[in-house]
Amino acid sequence: MIKSLLIANRGEIACRIMATARRMGLRTIAVYSDADRESLHVAMADEAVRIGPAPARESYLSIPALLEACRQTGAEAVHPGYGFLSENPEFPEALAEAGIVFVGPPPGAIAAMGDKITSKEIAARAGVPTVPGHMDLVADGAQAEAIAAEIGYPVMIKASAGGGGKGMRIARNAAEAREGFERARSEARPAFGDERIFIEKYIERPRHIEIQVLADAHGNVIHLGERECSIQRRNQKVIEEAPSPFVDAALRTDMGARAVALARAVGYQSAGTVEFIVDASGNFFFLEMNTRLQVEHPVTELVTGLDLVELMIRIACGEKLPIGQDDVVLNGWALEARVYAEDPYRDNLPSTGRLVRYRPPAQVAQIKRLVRNDTGVFEGAEISPHYDPMIAKLCGWARNREEAIETLAGALDQFEIEGVGNNLPLLSSILEDGGFKQGEISTAFLAERYPDGFTGPEPDPDRMRPLLALAAFAVLKNEQRGDAPSAGRRAVILGEERFDLSCEPIEGGMLIDDGTGEPLSVLSGFRPGDRLISAEIGGAMVTARIERRTGGVRLRHRGYDLEIGVYPPHIADLLPLMPKRAAPDLSRFLLCPMPGQLMRLSVATGDLVEPGEPLAIVEAMKMENVLLAERRARIGAVHASAGDVLAVDAVILEFEAVS
Repeated sequence: MIKSLLIANRGEIACRIMATARRMGLRTIAVYSDADRESLHVAMADEAVRIGPAPARESYLSIPALLEACRQTGAEAVHPGYGFLSENPEFPEALAEAGIVFVGPPPGAIAAMGDKITSKEIAARAGVPTVPGHMDLVADGAQAEAIAAEIGYPVMIKASAGGGGKGMRIARNAAEAREGFERARSEARPAFGDERIFIEKYIERPRHIEIQVLADAHGNVIHLGERECSIQRRNQKVIEEAPSPFVDAALRTDMGARAVALARAVGYQSAGTVEFIVDASGNFFFLEMNTRLQVEHPVTELVTGLDLVELMIRIACGEKLPIGQDDVVLNGWALEARVYAEDPYRDNLPSTGRLVRYRPPAQVAQIKRLVRNDTGVFEGAEISPHYDPMIAKLCGWARNREEAIETLAGALDQFEIEGVGNNLPLLSSILEDGGFKQGEISTAFLAERYPDGFTGPEPDPDRMRPLLALAAFAVLKNEQRGDAPSAGRRAVILGEERFDLSCEPIEGGMLIDDGTGEPLSVLSGFRPGDRLISAEIGGAMVTARIERRTGGVRLRHRGYDLEIGVYPPHIADLLPLMPKRAAPDLSRFLLCPMPGQLMRLSVATGDLVEPGEPLAIVEAMKMENVLLAERRARIGAVHASAGDVLAVDAVILEFEAVS
C-alpha cells in the first residue's frame, strides 16, 4: 500500500478523494492554481503545491507541472479525479516513467475508450449495440451537412475526445449542422486539445443509463448496477439516481454483462463507467465509456455500501477486488442533485462571484434516511470563471424512491446560498414534478417541461395556502413584544392577489384562518433573525428559507421564490394607490448574459440582421454561448470588441429599429 497520494484536481472531487485517503492513513497532497490558492481542497490537504496560473492549460492540464509537484513532495501515487487529465493517456504514461502509481486504468484503455470512434468499434466487436452514424472524422461544415443529410436528421455532432457536455451539438437541419460542427470543434480545441469531430444519429427522448464497473489487475471484472442520468441540460447531468426506475432485473443483467464484456475487451483496470442510451422499448446502445471516477459516483456508493475511491486506490496498488458479482446487493434508493452556480431564470447561464452565504443542510446518517453533501467550497469562497461552476453534490438516500425524493427535497429546502446565482429552485422543482415522481423521464425532460425557459413552478393553491400562513406567522413573530406572536387580522399580498387572514395565538404557535377551509395551526420554534423556518402546518412539516423584507418576507420552498407582503388591513387598502416604477426598456440592447469573454463579434455598425442570425459568441466556464438576433433590426452601435472580458449585462450591441 502506498503512503502518500497527490490529487491532480481541484474543488469538490479533490476534497472527496482526500476524505477517503485520509481515512486510509495516506498523506494527502493538493495542487492549486493561482485562482485556487485559498480553496477548500488546499486547506484540507497535508501538503499543497502551486502548479501555475489560473488558466487550466497552464496548471491543472500541465503534465510537467504536476510531475514537478510529485517530485517536490515525494508523492507515491496520483489520483486524477474527473475532468482535466483524468482521461489523457499521456498522463499515466508520464507518471509510470517517473515511477509513480496512477490511480486509474492503463493508458491503452484510456486511449481506446477516450476516442469515441475507436471505442464504438471495440464495443461493436465486444457485442455491445452501438448507435448508427458516420464514424470517420468530419473535415468541415460542408461535409458535416452532407453526412447529416445522409444519416437523417436529427443528428448529434460530437468531439471525438469530448466529455462533460462540451463539444456536442444537436442538429435538426442543414444550417444547424454547419453551425454545430463549428461550435463543437471550437469548444473541443481548448477543452481537450483535440478538434476531431464525428456524427451519429440522435435518438429522440432516450434515457441516459450507465453501468458502473470495477476491474482489477487479476482478471476480475464486476458491475455495480446502473445509474439513471436522464435529467440533463446542454448534455450535462443535473440529477442522477441509483437504481433506475426504468430498469428491471433482466435489463440490468443484460446491460451489466455487456459493460463487463467491454471492460474485458479493452483490458480495463480500476473504476469505470459504460454509458448507454435506452429507448422506450428497452433497446440500449453504447454511448461511451468514461475511464475515470464519475461525478455521480456517490449514488452508487450509497446503494452498494462501497467506497469507490478506496477500491480504486487498492486496485492501483495491485490488490484483488474484495467482492464478486454475486456479492453486489443494491440497498434502497439514492438521488444526487448537482448544485451549480448557474441562474435557472436566465437559461442556466453561469454565475461567478463570492459566496457571501453558504450553509448546506446537515449531513444525516440514519437507518431510514441519509443526507450527504460533497462540496469543495465554503462561505466566503469565490466561484471562479476559469472552471466548472459546481458548488456541491447533494445526495439523499432512503429505503425506496419516494422516500429518497422527499429526503433530497427536504435537504434542498435547507440549503442556503447567497452571492451567486444558483440552481436550487430548478432542482427543487424537478423533484416536485409529477412526471419525475412517476419515473417518466428522458433526456428531453427539461426541454419539454420548460420550453420557454425556467420561470419557477406553477402556482399550486394547496402549496400556497400553508406558505402564506407561514409568512403571516413569521411577520407576526417578528412584531412580538412578549412571548407570543401578536394577533389580529392581516392582509397577505402575493403578486396581484390579496388574502385576508385571521390570526390567533395558540400554545406553541398560531391558528390562522383564511376563510377557505379548516384553519391552519402553525407550530414552530422560529425566532426573529432565523434564516430557516420549520413549522408543523396542519399536521405536515414545512421548511423554508426566509428573509425579512419591508412589509413582509421572502420565502423559498420547493422551487418557489415568493415575495409575500403582510400588512394590517388598513395599510393594504392603500397599496393600490401607491405609484409603481416601470422597468427600463432594454430591448434595443444586446446584453452579455453572463460573465465571460467575447470570443467573436459577427456584425458591424450598419448591418441589417434577421431573427435567428448569430450576433456574437461569449465563452464562459469553458462553454461557448451563441447570442442570436431576436428580431429584424439594424446595428446602431458596437460597444465591445472580440477579446473583451465582460460582466453580466454589459452592453455588446445597440440596435436601431427598421421599418
